[in-house]
Amino acid sequence: MSFLLVQALSGLATAATLFLVSSGLTIVFGVTRIVNFAHGSFYMVGAYAGWSLIERFGGTPAGFWGSVAAAAVLTGVMGAVMEIGLLRRLYRSPELFQLLGTFGVVLVVQDLTAWIWGPEDLLGRRAPGLKGSVDILDQPFPLYDLVLIGLGPLVLGLLWLLFNRTRWGTLVRAATQDREMASTLGVDPARLFTGVLVLGCALAGLGGALQVPREAVTLHMDMAIVVEAFVVVVVGGMGSLTGAFLASLLIGQLQAFGILVFPQITLVIVFLFMAVVLVLRPHGLLGRAEETPPTAPATVTVPLSAGSHAGLWALVLLALLVAAPLVAGDYALILLTEVVILALFAASLHLLIGLGGLVSFGHAAWFGLGAYGSALLVKHLGAPMPLALAGAPLLAGIGALVAGWFCVRRSGLYFAMLTLAFAQIVWSVAFQWYAVTGGDNGILGVWPSGWAAGKAAYYWLTLALCGGALWLLRRTAFAPFGYALRAGRDSALRAESVGIDVRRFQWMAFVLAGSAAGLAGGLYAFAKGSVFPSLLAVPQSVDALVMVLMGGLQTVAGPLAGAVAFHLLEAKVMSLTDWWRLSLGLTIVALVLAFPKGIVGFLSGLRSSFGGRRA
Repeated sequence: MSFLLVQALSGLATAATLFLVSSGLTIVFGVTRIVNFAHGSFYMVGAYAGWSLIERFGGTPAGFWGSVAAAAVLTGVMGAVMEIGLLRRLYRSPELFQLLGTFGVVLVVQDLTAWIWGPEDLLGRRAPGLKGSVDILDQPFPLYDLVLIGLGPLVLGLLWLLFNRTRWGTLVRAATQDREMASTLGVDPARLFTGVLVLGCALAGLGGALQVPREAVTLHMDMAIVVEAFVVVVVGGMGSLTGAFLASLLIGQLQAFGILVFPQITLVIVFLFMAVVLVLRPHGLLGRAEETPPTAPATVTVPLSAGSHAGLWALVLLALLVAAPLVAGDYALILLTEVVILALFAASLHLLIGLGGLVSFGHAAWFGLGAYGSALLVKHLGAPMPLALAGAPLLAGIGALVAGWFCVRRSGLYFAMLTLAFAQIVWSVAFQWYAVTGGDNGILGVWPSGWAAGKAAYYWLTLALCGGALWLLRRTAFAPFGYALRAGRDSALRAESVGIDVRRFQWMAFVLAGSAAGLAGGLYAFAKGSVFPSLLAVPQSVDALVMVLMGGLQTVAGPLAGAVAFHLLEAKVMSLTDWWRLSLGLTIVALVLAFPKGIVGFLSGLRSSFGGRRA
């Protein structure tokens, strides 16, 4: 009994940290409607800044708590800089561009943090006066964790008072409900939103600084916490502080007792819980239905155009690619093979986002499932390469068929988080099922058959298969299926009123996109000779999103251009400098600010302007 009580208290301490971080995320989203992907970065910076200040001044209780508060203030100031320098210019852009811009900030902050504090993990000192433990039913429990347990409800109460009993909170709520009306009454929404970003980021920094006595400060803290914070916010209901608090408590207990009851599925249990909640409660435990879907694509409603002479240009490009092995060396062929594979991966995601308006955060699940499908057939059944490649889209398609049935019943960010949940479930299975997948050791020795072992032969094979799949996806975009999909994206009610089963079309698109991504994954496995769980992880999904947005949502050629630009940029920058994340992040931020329509969209606009002046 005493052990269970201590375990429950440990869950409450975890819940307090989750709430501190997720409360900032939910406040920012609730007011500005921005999905701040960089929220975990402020948590990480708060931890590093807190470590430095605590090491310098934390010898006394006043110094320790003053250092924690100073770290929170510092991250709040950083939030203001990000809002003024970046987000303020993106409020009227599609939310996906805000997501991409904040992802660029993640990369920049990662390298700047490594440059300032170094790559080694840092261990902080204990909080003065709270170093020991107390006996609870003869079981020791850290005194510091008891303080954290009390901080969660205290912060919730202070935030409630701020938003419900102060003039600033009233103005923020008014600007949230109707920004234009608030402006006509003399309220400056920009200043209010800056204040909200300061508050949200300061809460993230506070959560990070409070972790210094509990765990090592590392450069991986940002991605780990931001995924959990998203889960808390979605389970609780977007924009609901009370919901975030309730979800934190439930998830904290789930993590504390899940490792005792279900030790084999500890990594997946939280995402299973989120999936179940979203299926039963579409808007979270205490959330409300959005009057306007959070991810309503403002710019993708522009009709897609096949482009003049598109077929001719495609044939010219294909001819150049076919002839490439005649002049390119082995390294260039390896790079070209990867670019072609990633182009198919990005195009499959574009089918969901650009045509269906379905933003997926977990598209890597189908890419990785295809890779594992091929690798498992080779390793356990000794299948030849053609059979293994055929199994890749099949396995990924079956996975997408099952997951898609659940996902398309939700929309907006809830759809995105369900896709993330399924991706995390697949990743966890691959990571923890050692007997079959090899766990984090992966599966090695997945090489092409002898007739395709040469760099040029495998490149031509990849080009043929990916080219065929890309042609199929393009035909889909301009077939009746594609038009029905776009009709559902632009107005589901109108589409259903003319007899289109929107959900069925979205489900079919989900399966088609998953199969195409699976084929790309299978080819990637043979190109690399191995597969690892990282192919299913969140960063792989983020890479696909970046490729689609860099190329442009409004054209079918956009994801292809985005894949080329992203992969070549990543490979080139990585070879030139150790600070490739910083360079890549700054490039992404510059692209978001200067080319909001993506590379292809910008070039199309330039050509239209030039043509208009000539006319």
